[in-house]
Amino acid sequence: MFEKRCKKVGKPLWNDKFNIGVLAIDKAHARLFRKVGKLMDLVEHEADCQSVCKESIKFLEDYTMTHFSEEEAYMRSIHFKGYEKHKKRHDDFRDVTLVSLKKRLEASGYSPAAVQRFVNVMVGWLTGHIMVEDQAIMGNVDAKKVYDDTPEAPVVAGAVKQAMKDVFRLDAELVDAEYNGRSIRKGYYYRLCYDMDDGGKVQILLGLEEQLARRGVGLILGFTAMQKPELVRDASMQIVEQFFHHLGKLFKSDVTYQLNKEELLTKDEFREDFMTRYPCRLLFETRLGYFIFCARKWESKKKASDGNPDK
Repeated sequence: MFEKRCKKVGKPLWNDKFNIGVLAIDKAHARLFRKVGKLMDLVEHEADCQSVCKESIKFLEDYTMTHFSEEEAYMRSIHFKGYEKHKKRHDDFRDVTLVSLKKRLEASGYSPAAVQRFVNVMVGWLTGHIMVEDQAIMGNVDAKKVYDDTPEAPVVAGAVKQAMKDVFRLDAELVDAEYNGRSIRKGYYYRLCYDMDDGGKVQILLGLEEQLARRGVGLILGFTAMQKPELVRDASMQIVEQFFHHLGKLFKSDVTYQLNKEELLTKDEFREDFMTRYPCRLLFETRLGYFIFCARKWESKKKASDGNPDK
């Protein structure tokens, strides 16, 4: 039986800021948002809606796949150079994310928690994907590869600020180019390692104040605030994943990622890793809160060997 677990926190609203400028695609996105919103209402307010939830989830699954096919056809028609990478994001969502969510739904007998998890992930993934990947189809988001062999703070800061603006629609100000590890308020912490085009690697530490994640995601989705912890966590993970993916493009990597438990750190784990020395250590402020960005690079063994005549 579905229970009324919590008070209403709102539902995702379609906003003109999501439009990419292609009418058919924008209409499809708006319809997806309406369906997800209706499913959120069912989970929030209906005492017993298992059969209706099943129907809604099946519709979302089918409609998302149909929309992906139509979007991919459009990208091919305009010879979009990022087609293969974009299609890979669609494939990963269809073959990995949706499959995992569906297994959890079925194993739980469509429990309230599993349905809520499905809704939260759909909200976060669709929003982040539309805000970054789909905007790039029309050139509305232009990820320039700026990371050099020696990361200079102003260059990296500019790239990070652009990524924050593209994904969260927030302006960020660099307030400390030599962040020393001082604590921020309660937050979410992530670590990710990128494989670079030249064979090297870049490892990134990211710390987001919880209020920045909560209110930032809320503003993206049309909520005045997001007080529901599960929705904040699940939606934020999907949108931060898009943030990381976007940063990967900025730092010479087109690899796509799915964040999992290994990348989500505790505050202590974040501080411990930070102490292993990151030459690039930046603290930013937005109107919603602070975030930390640290990066370090390893050259490929081959490249390092080529640059040393004694090897």
